[in-house]
Amino acid sequence: MDSCIFCKIIKKEIPATIIYEDDKFIAFNDINPIDNIHFLIVPKLHIINLITAEVEKIDFNIFGEMLKLAAVLAKEQGLEGFRTMINSGKKGGQEVFHIHFHVYGGSNHLKKI
Repeated sequence: MDSCIFCKIIKKEIPATIIYEDDKFIAFNDINPIDNIHFLIVPKLHIINLITAEVEKIDFNIFGEMLKLAAVLAKEQGLEGFRTMINSGKKGGQEVFHIHFHVYGGSNHLKKI
């Protein structure tokens, strides 16, 4: 996906503060954090969101791996508790159309969603 900002980060075409990378995932700090610690976990496989037709072709184990990685990285970032969020579709708040987990926490004043 040539115009996808996350694909460009994966290809190192644009900078990001990367906190983790392997052959399946990349994780980096959000450029507009909503909490003291806020990073994204992005699969290297371009998946638009959870409501597209392509979701039927996805091996859903990828999401379990992302959740496991979220717990490991949150702990490494010093979080004792954290939230995860996936936005799907424009009406669901998705701004970048490459699926990703938001992982955030670190303050005692999180707003209830």
